[in-house]
Amino acid sequence: MRTSTRDLREAKSQTGASPCPPPRATLSPSTILKLACLAILTACALPAASPLAATGPTAAPAPPTGYNQGTTYYVRPDGGSAVECTGTADAPYPGTGTGRVCAWDHPFRALQPSGEVGQTGTVRIGGGDTLVIGPGSYAIGYGAPGADRCQADYAYDCTMPPIPSGPDGAHPTRILGAGWDEGCPDPPELWGTERPWHVLSLDGSSHVEVACLEITDHAGCAEYHSGGLTCERTSYPFGDWAPTGLFARDSANVALRHLNIHGLAAHGVLAARLTDWTVEDVRIVGNGWVGWDGDIEEGGGDDANAGSLVFRRWTVGWNGCVETYPDGEPAGCWAQSAGGYGDGVGTGPTGGDWLIEDSAFLYNTSDGLDLLYHTLGGSITIRRTVAEGNAGNQLKVAGPTTLENVVAVGNCGFFQEKPFTYNVDPCRALGNTLALFPATGDAITVVNTTLAGEGDCLVTAQCLNGGCNGSETVLLRNMILEGGPQFGSEGDTTCLTWTDLGSDPFAIDHALIHDVKGMPSPCPLRSQCGVPPALYSSAIDAFDGRLAHTSPAVDAGTPQLAPTTDILGHVRGDPPDIGAYEWRAYRYLPLVLRLVTP
Repeated sequence: MRTSTRDLREAKSQTGASPCPPPRATLSPSTILKLACLAILTACALPAASPLAATGPTAAPAPPTGYNQGTTYYVRPDGGSAVECTGTADAPYPGTGTGRVCAWDHPFRALQPSGEVGQTGTVRIGGGDTLVIGPGSYAIGYGAPGADRCQADYAYDCTMPPIPSGPDGAHPTRILGAGWDEGCPDPPELWGTERPWHVLSLDGSSHVEVACLEITDHAGCAEYHSGGLTCERTSYPFGDWAPTGLFARDSANVALRHLNIHGLAAHGVLAARLTDWTVEDVRIVGNGWVGWDGDIEEGGGDDANAGSLVFRRWTVGWNGCVETYPDGEPAGCWAQSAGGYGDGVGTGPTGGDWLIEDSAFLYNTSDGLDLLYHTLGGSITIRRTVAEGNAGNQLKVAGPTTLENVVAVGNCGFFQEKPFTYNVDPCRALGNTLALFPATGDAITVVNTTLAGEGDCLVTAQCLNGGCNGSETVLLRNMILEGGPQFGSEGDTTCLTWTDLGSDPFAIDHALIHDVKGMPSPCPLRSQCGVPPALYSSAIDAFDGRLAHTSPAVDAGTPQLAPTTDILGHVRGDPPDIGAYEWRAYRYLPLVLRLVTP
């Protein structure tokens, strides 16, 4: 369950390039293969070093017809200052003169810090303009070009002003890495130094597109880490770190695309009060506290999101671990009992219609996806998504929810006795694989999904608001439900379902149920109970939910409510197979393995 994070944003008076894939030994070949197949389906635009980046990236969408992009400005390492160059040409500073038509040398020339709390700084681009940042590495913080007004004693205030809002949705302000329209082959790196509050700000920014950037820092530390990896935050020099990659508040109609946000000391993204956001091909990995934190107002303040919140090809992993620099390996993984946090995604009280597709929540030190506080209206839809190795619940959702083609592997004891683990709570929140929280009268549908686990139960349903009246329903259809020994409980077995609702909300049909406590009797409609599913691997730490050709799940499903394709995009038969995968021969697997081998 979610607990409040420590306030990492105290006032001044109170304080005085490398992704993070797991070490080779931590992922089984079957898990790597499964994620590679997901990447091939979705054409994830991740850095080449990522194990999920198995294919070429997707191209950014073209601007709408008739689009007027305002003025385009350029940044490149061989550019000049705001005095030397106008910023309006993708050309180097020639070395002499002022006001030359050439690029700026740093993003601070476009969005110059004031160095003071409450003061905006100098903004040289306008709403609807485009800033194209060339390949290279750009330090963001005290000592960087354009940081003249910043002071060493208050280096944390050396941040870019918020991106100016575009005039309307058809004319967004755009901050783009060069190559944003060609699949983002070489994104520029913006890295925090001397503990600025954040690397990039969308505080009050609306009608904005941010694309093709790597956002990180260059230090292997986490704020307040209790195991010897804490960041220096008492006096200058603070070091090459920043607590937050991207900060957003009171922001509407924003698109984030092709971003690699990793290795920050606290939050990859700290964002709330969002409306109509689209996030595509974004990787949030190895941040010291949390991946995406939607709890900006601690103590019950207003965090509520609204509208359409769309996430596609969203990879959230290894958060709650320190990312070493420059090697990009996980270290000092910690969670709440050690004073940390560890969710991949968490929010404060929120609404909105959440759509998550072709995504992955992997090896976070608490919950993978925690939408328990989705209490203010709206719906949740999750399709073609993998959740595995998270130390709490793999997926935790509240309100009306639909899941299709999901693989959730509740190996919640994954971090136990690993060399990169400092102090992680194994199977936090009982380690239930799928935790559902319906409110009064809510209907939840889970179809063609494969669940495995070593926590207390595979699926739980708890009343969200205390007012449930027995009309709440949870439909589990075309499911593979694979239990096994419960972690930390000698001789006990993971249970199938559990609820605190007054009446049993679960309706199960066309399921394959194996090795669970509380096996239904009689077996549910057209289901198979106690029958091994014949998967590629049912071992919890090497789970591979693809079907062997002998699997009793083949052709055992019903087409009613079944998606037309499986998690990998393969067309389903009629009748469909049970679970997230439709059986096929996988003739090209050796090639897939080659694609993801480091």
